[in-house]
Amino acid sequence: MGCPLLRNAFAGLILVLLSKGSSVHGAEFGHLPDNITVLEGESVTLRCRIDEEVTHKAWLNRSNILFTGTDKWSLDKRVTLANSNNSDFSIHIDKVQITDEGPYTCTFQANNKPRIAHVYLIVQVPARIVNISKNVSVNEGENVNLFCLAVGRPEPTVTWKNPRFGLVSDGEFLDITEIKRQQAEDYECITNNGVAPPDQRKVKVTVNYPPMITDMKNMPAQLGKTAILRCEAMAVPPAVFEWYRDDHRPVESDNTLRIKNEKTRSLLLFTNVTEKHFGNYTCFASNRLGASNASMLLFRPGAIQGRGTGLHAGMSVSVCVWVSLSAFLLLKV
Repeated sequence: MGCPLLRNAFAGLILVLLSKGSSVHGAEFGHLPDNITVLEGESVTLRCRIDEEVTHKAWLNRSNILFTGTDKWSLDKRVTLANSNNSDFSIHIDKVQITDEGPYTCTFQANNKPRIAHVYLIVQVPARIVNISKNVSVNEGENVNLFCLAVGRPEPTVTWKNPRFGLVSDGEFLDITEIKRQQAEDYECITNNGVAPPDQRKVKVTVNYPPMITDMKNMPAQLGKTAILRCEAMAVPPAVFEWYRDDHRPVESDNTLRIKNEKTRSLLLFTNVTEKHFGNYTCFASNRLGASNASMLLFRPGAIQGRGTGLHAGMSVSVCVWVSLSAFLLLKV
């Protein structure tokens, strides 16, 4: 029958006719449970046991007729008749969908007495993340707002976790105010509703900050020997390094001196120290957020001792060079 109104009217008529007199629920013939729970995508068989001769029988979903005897009324190919005999009248639903959830009724007439049993099909959906923030890059001091949206039945919980900090936040949203460089981490969203193993995904938060030189010191060197000046700087994005001599000239590689730049540090490698190599060297580290510099001396053993002086962004490189150069000249007098 193609008319919904006619189907609903006929379904109501079936229930009225079969329910005349005293109705007997499923518990009395004891083979149809009150609730059946199934995972979305799985298959399920709704069983209706019969232990007496039957004249009429039908399966209904809400007010929709699925089967009257062996005649199928449902247009859904996933719904089939599993058994139809004097002892078993069962239907099978393949690849269960959320829309299949709801009440089902098995009804039949035997010995002029109606038999009606009800079952409620509960469809569970494993929790899964359907939308989450992309990896984000921010400058230190900015606010970070992450989101993680999940679906599932029953309603899933959502938590944010971090390997260093443990539980960070409950709920779909994670807000970090004035983020610090130490908070640059992978933040993991976990959703769970107890139906299946939790679903989890990570968001990488990168925090950008200007260079800060962390290691520099004066170094003694002997004529004809090798020596190294080191300049280490922490920065995101990584710093670009430059070296300058006391007279502001950029240091360039030659057959006795080589510059080796790495991710977080720069090295001045002296392969054969000569008199011209002694003096003040300034390391300049910069990225798009700022710059930092520090000066250090390459000197003869015993001539001077101590550490280089770090100069932060905004200070003059020439002041650093002038102070270091003056100290070096005074020691030579």
